[in-house]
Amino acid sequence: MASAAPKAPPLPLVRVLARLRDGLAALHRRMVPGHIALLELSTLGYLTQAACAAAELGIADALAEGPRQPADLARAIGVDEGALRRLMRLLISGGVFAQRRDGAYQQTGISEGLRSDAAVSLRDLFLLLGSDLHRKHWTTLPESVRRGRSLWPETEGMEFFEYAEQHPEAGEIFDRAMTSVSSLATEPVQAAYDFGRYGCIIDIGGGRGSLLLDILRRHPSMRGIVFDLPRVVESLPEQLLGPGLTGRLTFESGSFFDSVPKGGDAYLLKHIIHDWNDEDAERILRTVRTAMESEARLLIIDVVMPENQRPHPGKVIDLEMLVQTPGGRERTQTEFGNLLSRAGFVLTRVVPTVAHVSVIEAHPSW
Repeated sequence: MASAAPKAPPLPLVRVLARLRDGLAALHRRMVPGHIALLELSTLGYLTQAACAAAELGIADALAEGPRQPADLARAIGVDEGALRRLMRLLISGGVFAQRRDGAYQQTGISEGLRSDAAVSLRDLFLLLGSDLHRKHWTTLPESVRRGRSLWPETEGMEFFEYAEQHPEAGEIFDRAMTSVSSLATEPVQAAYDFGRYGCIIDIGGGRGSLLLDILRRHPSMRGIVFDLPRVVESLPEQLLGPGLTGRLTFESGSFFDSVPKGGDAYLLKHIIHDWNDEDAERILRTVRTAMESEARLLIIDVVMPENQRPHPGKVIDLEMLVQTPGGRERTQTEFGNLLSRAGFVLTRVVPTVAHVSVIEAHPSW
C-alpha cells in the first residue's frame, strides 16, 4: 500500500539544516588531504548506479511487505544471491537499505522512494539515470562545455525532444522520470503558494498533470486544463479522470510555440522554461501572453539559481540541461526578470519552497 505524501517541513528549518550539512561537508573536505577528498567524490557515482540497479531489479518493491532474507529476496527478483549480497552491501553502507541482525534486508526512509507505488516515488527517475542513453550523453559533457551546447544532433541526428517523439520507448521513460521529479515538488509548492484564488488553471506542457491534479483535489470548485503534445495527452483522460474530476478537468493538445488555450485565471509552466534557450523561452512566453487576459497570472515553477557558491540541486540540473537540451539552462531571479520583461510580463514575486524549485509569479505588462 502506498504511503501518504510527507508534509513539507518549515522553510526556515530546511535552510538551517542545509547550511549545517553543507558546512560540515566543507569542513570535512578541508581537513582531509585533497586527493582523499577527491577519491571520496569519485565513489558517489558508483552509489548512484547501484541505486539505479536496485530500481531496475525492483528490490524496494520486493521489500514492501517487510524484511526478507537474502536467499528469499534473490529468488523473488530472479537474481544471483551472491551478487545481490554484494550490491546490497554497498547500498546499505550508503544508507539506502538496512540489514537486521538476523541478516534480513529491510527498507529505510530512503529506499521507500524507490518503490513504484510510493506517494513520492523516484523509481522512474533512477531508471532514466541508469539507462544506456542517459549515460551515453553524459559522456559528451566535456565536448558540450567546449561548444556550449548539447551534442544530440551529432550523436543521434536530431535534438532530444525530436528524438523522444520518434522513439516512443525513450520518450515514455523520460516522461515518467519527469513525473517522478515533479512529485517531489507537489507538496512543497502547495505549502508555499495559495492556488485557491484562481477559478481555472491551465497547465502548459503539463505532461501527466500531477501538480494540477493535486491542486484540483484540494480546491473542489476549481477547473483545470492539461495542455501538451498529442502523444502525451491522448491517453490521459481515461487514466486521470477519477471521482470529483469529471467536468472539472479537461485535456487539450498542441504546441506551446503556436497557441495555448484561452480563458485561464492562471497559466502554469512547470519545468518548461528551463528546457529552452532565451529565444525559444521568450517565444513560449509570448504565446502564453497572447492567450491571457490582463488580470490572469503566469506561474513558472522552476529552479531559481542562487547567486552564491554553496551547493544547490540547480547546479547539477543546469549541466543536465547543457548536455540534453537544445539550449536549456537554469536562471537566476535577475535573468528570469529580464526574460519575462522581454516577453511582455512583469515579475511580481518569487516564492521559495523547501524543494529545489520556486514559484515565479508574473502578470502581463500591457
